[in-house]
Amino acid sequence: MAKYNYDKKVLKGLTPFPFLGEVATRTKAIEAAPADLPKSIYNPNILAKRLHPAVQHCVIAKVVDHGGAKSFTLVPNAAKGTTEMAYFRASQYVSVALDIDGAPVNKPYTIRSNPKDALGTENTSYTLTIKLTEPSYASKHILTTWKEGDEVDISGPLGDFYYQDLRDAKSVIAIAGGSGITPFYSMAAAIADGIEDFDMTILYGSRTADAILLKDEIEDLAARSNGRVKVVHVLSHEEREGYEHGFITAELIKKYAPEGDYSVLMCGPKAMYVFGEGECKKLGLPKRRYRMEMSGDYMGAVNNADFPKDKAGKEFSLTVDIRGSKQTVPCRADETLLWAMEKAGIKAPSHCRSGECGWCHSRLVSGEFYCPKDADGRRLADKKFGWIHPCCTYPMSDMEIQVYPTEQ
Repeated sequence: MAKYNYDKKVLKGLTPFPFLGEVATRTKAIEAAPADLPKSIYNPNILAKRLHPAVQHCVIAKVVDHGGAKSFTLVPNAAKGTTEMAYFRASQYVSVALDIDGAPVNKPYTIRSNPKDALGTENTSYTLTIKLTEPSYASKHILTTWKEGDEVDISGPLGDFYYQDLRDAKSVIAIAGGSGITPFYSMAAAIADGIEDFDMTILYGSRTADAILLKDEIEDLAARSNGRVKVVHVLSHEEREGYEHGFITAELIKKYAPEGDYSVLMCGPKAMYVFGEGECKKLGLPKRRYRMEMSGDYMGAVNNADFPKDKAGKEFSLTVDIRGSKQTVPCRADETLLWAMEKAGIKAPSHCRSGECGWCHSRLVSGEFYCPKDADGRRLADKKFGWIHPCCTYPMSDMEIQVYPTEQ
């Protein structure tokens, strides 16, 4: 048994007798208290519910067509109990609840708007800018069906891709591809309005100048940021004066990076991440100085070098146990368990859809599976005790899992 040498000077004034007198006083106070608990909610809990509501009921107040993409402004649906939008950090996302031909789907979309748009208790809003992307089932549904006045339910704000003072340098190189500009648009707006305190140079990759999403809007933000936000357009399929041409390489990053320390943030397609990470390594950047926005469906698992090629194209059965009620559905080796459940009409929990947040975690009862290494966000304890993330788990045999739904 360990022995401790306490300072006698400290212990001298410590005696239980003064505290014993408090027991009788507290006992009398408890006996005199009303039997019913107070009906008011503890203030920190009120704040927690405002910042992290289980669900936000919204109405589409405005739709802007950008040609190939649309922006949707969501406002609170007071009739359903939502009176204000929860505050968010620039670049966070929300999980949108969709019903696509009877299939319940939750899809993550970045809040493109300025965080100040969600401040206050009146006229608060979010803006989501959505482009047709693969897999297109959700974005196509939204772009073809959403209209002003429609009701939409969302969860969040979610995600940790926002600027982090303790991790990120004061200067940031933001690498965007296509609709991956949306988190950096929100950051740029926050910088321009003094909500965020860092400098950012956006290297914005597009195929052609005509394909640049939100070009005028992002340049307007840069113009009123007092030089703290800069935008460099990089065209891969067109050469034009005033634009960089090719891909966003280590050389291009170095050309626009500041002297000294800087961080690199990336948002775009998976191919851009693979290429961009390699370029960051060429620059000798430590791992803490570059990261990617990972929300969204994991794509191309069958093309991974370690994917079991003999399983490609095969179909297995997936038995889903929800609170003792079992349902068996088909699931192909090239689709995630989450996708198979949604197609079968099973309302399975999900947020990020990329293995990062852990919201969909389920218990493996039996079967073999493949999980991409770059999407396996499970803790060591999860792996040891048989927990999986269906959003990035692919069946390699017949499987059975236990799913724990969350009610919104």
